[in-house]
Amino acid sequence: MKQKPRIGFIGTGVMGTSMAGHLLDADYPVRVFNRTPLKAESLIAKGAVLAESIADLAAESDVVVSIVGFPKDVEEIYLGKAGIIANAPFGAILIDMTTSRPDLAIKIHKDASARKIASLDAPVSGGDIGAREARLSIMVGGEEDVFNQVKPLFAVMGKNIVYQGNPGSGQFTKMCNQIAIASGMLGICEAMAYAEKSGLDPTLVLKSIESGAAGSWSLSNLAPRMLKGDFAPGFFVKHFIKDMGIAAESAGAMNLEIPGLLLAKAQYEKLAEQGGADDGTQALYKLYE
Repeated sequence: MKQKPRIGFIGTGVMGTSMAGHLLDADYPVRVFNRTPLKAESLIAKGAVLAESIADLAAESDVVVSIVGFPKDVEEIYLGKAGIIANAPFGAILIDMTTSRPDLAIKIHKDASARKIASLDAPVSGGDIGAREARLSIMVGGEEDVFNQVKPLFAVMGKNIVYQGNPGSGQFTKMCNQIAIASGMLGICEAMAYAEKSGLDPTLVLKSIESGAAGSWSLSNLAPRMLKGDFAPGFFVKHFIKDMGIAAESAGAMNLEIPGLLLAKAQYEKLAEQGGADDGTQALYKLYE
C-alpha cells in the first residue's frame, strides 16, 4: 500500500480544526501548528503532533495546508527565512486555503517554484457547518497536475472540488463567491425584518421562500440563526470585511463597478464599529432589529 503523505496543518480555528480532524480520521499523519497551542488540543487528542514552529512543521511535511485569518498572516507563514517556502523540502506541495489576495497567491507560487516546490491556492466556502460535515466547496488555482495529485486530500475535506486554472484563480473565484454572498445577506436581513414588521412569523416565511427562487445556502442556514439571536461565528464579520476589501480592491484594478458589494461592506463595517467584529456574518441582522 502506498504510504500517505505527511500533512502539516497550520491554523486550527473554527474551520481548520474540523478540516484537520477529517484528515486524521482518514489516517493521514498530521502535524499541526497554531500560534495559540490550546486551540490544537482536540486534534492532539485525536493523534496529531504539535510542531514547535512553522519551520519545523514545514521541514517534516510532504504537504503543507494552511487556513489562517488575513493576507498578512499568509505572508508571515509563507515568506521569510522562518517561513514555509524556505523550510519545506524540495518536491513538497503547499496548499493555502485561506481566503487571501490573488496577487499574493501568485507571488507564493512564484517563490515556491523557484525552490522546486509546488503551490496551490484553494480557498473554501461552506462555513463552520461545511467544514464540520466535510462538504466544503473548494476552488483551486495552480498547476493542474499538482491539483490532481492532492485531489484525494481535498475529497476528505469537501464535496464540490473544482480546478479553476492558473495560480491565483482559486482566490479570484472565492472573491466571486463573497461578492454574491455580500449583497445576498443584505436581502436576507431585509426580508426577515420585513416579515417581522408586517406581523408574519418569519420562520413560516422561510418555509415558503427558501425552496423557491429566493433560495440560497445563506437563507437556509443563516436566516434561522439570526431569527434565534444566534450570532456565534461560523464565519467572522471581521474576516468577511477583509474579503470584501480584497474583492473591492481587485475589482477596482479591473475597472469594474460593484455597488452592491460596497453597500454591504459599509453595512458590515458599521456592525463592526458597534462591537460585532467577532460575531458571525448573520449578525448583520442586528442593524435591522
